[in-house]
Amino acid sequence: MPSKPLPMFPAEKKLLADFGERLRLARLRRGYTAELVAERVGISRMTLGRAEQGSPAVSLGVYLRILVVLNLEGDMDALAADDRLGRRLQDLGVPARKRAKGK
Repeated sequence: MPSKPLPMFPAEKKLLADFGERLRLARLRRGYTAELVAERVGISRMTLGRAEQGSPAVSLGVYLRILVVLNLEGDMDALAADDRLGRRLQDLGVPARKRAKGK
């Protein structure tokens, strides 16, 4: 039985919906049918539809495989590439959290 999905903020839902729409538009610009992309990715047409709607239930791996089929996998390199906040915290000398030792 699947676990209960985590609640999402409206801004997060919009980001995923916009990403799904961009995937759909990229597929259409290439002239690929949904059936063809789903087959090449190895997922059902319904799962592709969910991905194109920006469903948080679709795994990151599926999104990556869709990008590969659309020849957009290079876009993954841009994700979290420029960690400005992390660099500022590092520069300020904020100590990193220490993990508790296991028993």
